[in-house]
Amino acid sequence: MLWVKTFHIVLVASWFAGLFYLPRIFVNLAMETEPAVVQRLLVMARKLYRFMTLIAVPALLCGLWLWLVVGIGRGQGWIHAKVGVVVLLIVYHAYCGRLLAAFERGENRHSDRWYRVFNELPVLGMLAAVALVVVKPF
Repeated sequence: MLWVKTFHIVLVASWFAGLFYLPRIFVNLAMETEPAVVQRLLVMARKLYRFMTLIAVPALLCGLWLWLVVGIGRGQGWIHAKVGVVVLLIVYHAYCGRLLAAFERGENRHSDRWYRVFNELPVLGMLAAVALVVVKPF
């Protein structure tokens, strides 16, 4: 169980690195007008999104294993709230994929300021998830 927990923590930290950085690339894409730079940023964003997805899957599987097989948090309210936060983070991740696809089609509809605010959302998700696991408020 401790190995699964270790992998879960490392994989989640890696997933969050992508969730924090990809919207920063979006900020630059929203501001950039030079086609060569835009193409370079799109390549970076695609590779990062692919990496994030490959990391997110085992992170989620380890978390599910700890919850459903090991029984961490079973029957306690905090785990249900944490799962809710994780679902919202998965939605955020998927929406990043949609935003990336819009950039690739040249159909971005948001300003760099919008992406700066959007970039802060996973920080709130991480804070909520960690607080629920550490404090176990209910």
